Amino acid sequence: MTAETIARQCTLCEAHCGILVTVEDTKVAKIEGNPDDVLSKGYICPKATAMAGLHEDPDRLRTPMRRVGDTFEPIGWDEAFREIGTRLRRVRRDHGPHSVGMYLGNPAAHNSAIMYAFALRTALMTRNFYTASSIDQFPQEFVAWQMYGSNFLMPIADIDRTHRMVIIGANPAVSNGSVTTMPGARNRIKEVRARGGKVVVIDPRRTETARLADEHVSVLPGGDPYLLLAVLHVLITEDLCDRTAVRTQCTGLDELRELVTGFTPEDAAPYAGVDAETIRRLAREHAAAKSAVMYARIGVCQTLTGTVTHWLVNTINAITGNLDHPGGQMYATPAVDLLPLARRMPPYYGAWTDRSGKYKSFRFELPVAALASEILDEGPDKIRAMITYAGNPVLSTPQRGQLDKALGSLDFYVAVDMYITETTRHADIILPPLSPLEREDLDILLTMFSVHNNVRFNTRAVAPENDGLEDWEIMARLTTEILPLPLRSLSGRALNAVFARFSPLRAAALGMAVGPHGVLRRGRQGVTLKKVREARGGIDLGPLQPRLHSLIATADRLVQLAPRQFVIEARRLLDEAHAGGADRDQGFDLRLIGRRHLRSNNSWLHNVPSMVKGRDRCTALMHPQDADARGLADGGRVTVSSPIGSIVVPVEISDEIRPGTVAIPHGWGHGEPGVGWTVAAAVPGANVNLLHDPEQVDRISGNAAVNSTWVKVHAV
Repeated sequence: MTAETIARQCTLCEAHCGILVTVEDTKVAKIEGNPDDVLSKGYICPKATAMAGLHEDPDRLRTPMRRVGDTFEPIGWDEAFREIGTRLRRVRRDHGPHSVGMYLGNPAAHNSAIMYAFALRTALMTRNFYTASSIDQFPQEFVAWQMYGSNFLMPIADIDRTHRMVIIGANPAVSNGSVTTMPGARNRIKEVRARGGKVVVIDPRRTETARLADEHVSVLPGGDPYLLLAVLHVLITEDLCDRTAVRTQCTGLDELRELVTGFTPEDAAPYAGVDAETIRRLAREHAAAKSAVMYARIGVCQTLTGTVTHWLVNTINAITGNLDHPGGQMYATPAVDLLPLARRMPPYYGAWTDRSGKYKSFRFELPVAALASEILDEGPDKIRAMITYAGNPVLSTPQRGQLDKALGSLDFYVAVDMYITETTRHADIILPPLSPLEREDLDILLTMFSVHNNVRFNTRAVAPENDGLEDWEIMARLTTEILPLPLRSLSGRALNAVFARFSPLRAAALGMAVGPHGVLRRGRQGVTLKKVREARGGIDLGPLQPRLHSLIATADRLVQLAPRQFVIEARRLLDEAHAGGADRDQGFDLRLIGRRHLRSNNSWLHNVPSMVKGRDRCTALMHPQDADARGLADGGRVTVSSPIGSIVVPVEISDEIRPGTVAIPHGWGHGEPGVGWTVAAAVPGANVNLLHDPEQVDRISGNAAVNSTWVKVHAV
């Protein structure tokens, strides 16, 4: 028996923790943390060890599958691509380019296939392009565009050097960071405190991160913008701003002063659910800290006020002198530095809309909340064919249960996925990429958001089976197949040859050579693909460095503190507060929020036994006070209803959640007919997105508002 240990990363989430994979005779024997990894330093979570189960899962598809009636049968790759090309070209010829839609799921960003996915999107020439970003990070990108001039310029939290970290609507102890990649976040949080700093968590639930923090501030769901507007009031009226930073970096402070002067912490307290003195103290401590950073994430993004809240977070960091400053918000300088190029790309906001005119385009795509109606509603440019890649939007998006019906009505649907899921069960052809352990790659996207500059190679741990294809090879082949026949006959073969030679690794090698750490700038000391391959833990490229001045893309090259659209929306919120607050639907008296679990990752690890063993995790978490008022007992089954739907789940009673709030994780609800998940089908759970109305979106960016939904709960 021969054994080999390969150093690479777990690519199941953004953290990309370094792992050591021991393989014995082509079988994965063990996965453990890599202590030499320059970013994760030996840390891993349970998801990393699940990569073996994912790779060996008998339900994982290993060859293309074609629908035959209500079942699937294997077909060859060439036959699959020929049929896909023929049928997609026919739909486009008969109904126009917008009749083909495309959806990218979150895992698409975890390897270099993303560049080939966008090549396919370009070749399709469709306005019906959707990604998981519009249920995830649109508010952060929109704010970056308005404040810094490009949606790619999302600053990240320099947790490794900060003396004060305020975490809002995020749980990095479980997620290990997102749009601020911080593997081993638990240790990093402890290190902030060990160097005399302070960590504050603002969240309706005492999360795993809050338990590590110095202070937990239990905000009302949806109350974040009111709290932050009052923090701004204190900073501005008490003259706590960093005058030098504001004068040299920013414009718009006078407009901010006019906005918040009349909105005191006492005014905010009822709407934030936080007392006035706590709000004042939060502001004063942030201004007084040697370095400080506010970090907000998905719990804030997924609200009606996601964009305004992220604007306030970034603004507070900027006016306290914590933008582009060690320990504050900064930008990475990765080996393949896409930021200077990406910042020049227009966001195409409002360049087109969905057919109703409600949802505006942003960064080449439409909000996914529009997808089901664009398939189901008759009329010109109705979606008649779909391509989905690495996503399960039937479980992960709000759509009144209509997306399941919509996908089943398509003329043709091709999915790039390793499984027959709740979404891909409707596909006519499924193209399965190799498992993560069979791929080799060098990440060039997520390093843009890493808390420490680094470059690491993802070595192939297991030889690919048979004639399997990597994600990028599938995307490249699909791109040539959908070209119109005359163009394809002339250039399709040549384009395939270009794709074959210009692999992700060749692209990365070129990007590194011309990048800030590359040989063209640093000579023999520069990083190369060969050096990265040979470094079992990657190459440390140093801490984050100030670089806003070279990146900012606004017309006056200053940070815009008061974009007009944001100020208007903030005034609307303040007027609403002064008028007594927004009305809620009759009879719905609890706010529904989401929650994460360390052993779960959206929906696609639920077929790995080690990830779903133990107690039910799809529960309705409630405060004892709320449970007692409804006569509920821990573990009892309850119906959770919203104005548009209802689900049944067990109740879990704990004082870790704020009264008036209920928390349910997303990604559950397996067992639909035709789904190919043997393990997941037997796991209890319900699809919480059936409770969220797709009409409820962030009022500026169009991001789906699947947080702070009004619900009611009663015993079954």
